[in-house]
Amino acid sequence: MVRLWVKLKKIGNKVWRIRFIPGITAIALITALRLTGSLQFLELIAFDALLRSRPQESMDERILIVGINEDDIRKTKYPVPDRDIAALLNKIKSYEPVVIGLDIFRDLPQEPGHKELVQVFRTTKNLIGVEKILRDVSGFAVNPPPDLPPEQVGFADAILDYRDGKQRRGLLAASDTQDKWKFSFPLKLAEKYLKTQKISLENVKDDNYKMRFGTTKLPRFLPNSGAYVKADAGGSQILINFRNRRKPFHLVSLTEVLTGAVKPELIRGKIVLIGMTSPSAKDYVNSSAIDSENPALIYGVEIQAHIVSQLVSTALDNRPMINVLPEIWEYLWIFSWGLFGVTLGGILISPWKILTYITIGYIGLVGICYGLIIIGWWVPFIPAFLVLGFNYSAVLVAFYKHDEILRSRIQERQLIIDQTFDAIHSYPLQTLNILLREVQSQNQQLSPQDFVSKLQQLNQELRSVYDLVRREVVSESCHFHLREEEILDMQEPLHEVLSEVYDNVVERNYNYFDAIKFKVLDFQAMDERNLTIAQKRSICRFLEEALRNVEKYAIGTTKLEVICILERGRNVIRVVDNGLKIEKMADLSSHSGFGTRQAKNLAKQLGGEFKRYPHSPKGMVCQLTWSRKKSWFW
Repeated sequence: MVRLWVKLKKIGNKVWRIRFIPGITAIALITALRLTGSLQFLELIAFDALLRSRPQESMDERILIVGINEDDIRKTKYPVPDRDIAALLNKIKSYEPVVIGLDIFRDLPQEPGHKELVQVFRTTKNLIGVEKILRDVSGFAVNPPPDLPPEQVGFADAILDYRDGKQRRGLLAASDTQDKWKFSFPLKLAEKYLKTQKISLENVKDDNYKMRFGTTKLPRFLPNSGAYVKADAGGSQILINFRNRRKPFHLVSLTEVLTGAVKPELIRGKIVLIGMTSPSAKDYVNSSAIDSENPALIYGVEIQAHIVSQLVSTALDNRPMINVLPEIWEYLWIFSWGLFGVTLGGILISPWKILTYITIGYIGLVGICYGLIIIGWWVPFIPAFLVLGFNYSAVLVAFYKHDEILRSRIQERQLIIDQTFDAIHSYPLQTLNILLREVQSQNQQLSPQDFVSKLQQLNQELRSVYDLVRREVVSESCHFHLREEEILDMQEPLHEVLSEVYDNVVERNYNYFDAIKFKVLDFQAMDERNLTIAQKRSICRFLEEALRNVEKYAIGTTKLEVICILERGRNVIRVVDNGLKIEKMADLSSHSGFGTRQAKNLAKQLGGEFKRYPHSPKGMVCQLTWSRKKSWFW
């Protein structure tokens, strides 16, 4: 039981190293990228796409936009004179709307007709005008219309994201240059309309910057809300929940209103916004979250209408605002998706099954994020998508790396089996057959001394096979067994281990190797990056086998070269002797026994080359070369 537990623990640790550590690293990397804001741009693009892909909503019948277009400008000139603005306001007022919003700056007179406009301003109590309280890049703000009381003025400043210049947030309240707290133009319009529904605007007790209409709280935008990282959250801001419809509001022109072409029911009891819808006026912003023919040309009055509609609809229709999770829950969400990918790699073996489940995971992720955005919750999509993808890739690469090592070990085991069979067939079985033949032969008498000698030879050969198997079946350890008392540490540099292999073989067979007069030895540091312990053992075995072949076959060797170096970017192990003559080496060079098959398999694993060829004028060269495998992951 103890041995079984140790083995299971070893397997568990291996799975953790191969599959879980890359996955946890990927989670940490994605989290770090998000914390630094590196993913903000991608997350905002995904946020826009999710908003834009929601089901079509109904038109908001409570809002009418009177857009002053190019045809209107051709008739009235630009800026539109006060006379035409006054006539438009009087016409609209006659249809009894709940509130009128004039999204056109009128801090200075635009003759002709200024006195007429002043009179309209003073007599229209349900009119809301605009000002600009935040200074622009030139350092200027825009004053309110001087003839409108302060309670009938709201600011029209827009908050744009600096990374792409798009508007995703609405500023509801802020301090002006004199540090006076003021409300925005759309908030004023919504407040005026909801008062007729007996719903008032109030502050929230736990946050002076947070507001509510009746019991409906408006979720305040914070510096790290959603995908944002250290954003400017000054004042009271909200994320805009754009109404998803190609034409979300009724839109008419100035000329249509003045000529009476607009049906009174489009105005009576409604919210009317007046603004510029002419490209030449350049009162537009960019927003990819709106389903529009030209997302780069969303007129300012349309954005204001979206914010008004959002505030009114959430108070009256329970239409959701855009909510975000607390930061800790967002990162738990990301970690959960990363853990999902890591866990798949830990419990599944087949890469096709992993791919199937990851695909299901991606479909689930998209579906969940899409469903949540429909009900007003924005959760991190891009980080979860990336961490799931990175973990899948890491797990898959780790799986194939582990599979490659496993296959290599299986081939190694097969070669050990072949070697064991060759050893048994070549020596003990041959000796046993000879012994049996001599014992059964009627013409040949075997003396007791010869019989004992044959049995001793058979015993020695069987022990040699046992030693061979015992030495080879250690592939899970970090050691290489040369013999019972000689164990080499595979954690040592490769050239040092190879030198120890050479010394041990020479020491074990000193009678033969001491007769060699000239020995050229060169053991230098080699490039052993990406070599596994199993491969290092196989390389040691290659050198041991090459030296033994010199002892077995290189009759009369007087010179031996053993080279283990890094040569022109390639690792080289070369054993050269001058034993047999060239004509005798032809048969040996073409021989494909166990040693040759083992060397070829090793060369294949290393992506290198094995050669055995005659050496002039006599002898044999046995050489293994390979270069470091380059891999982006390992």
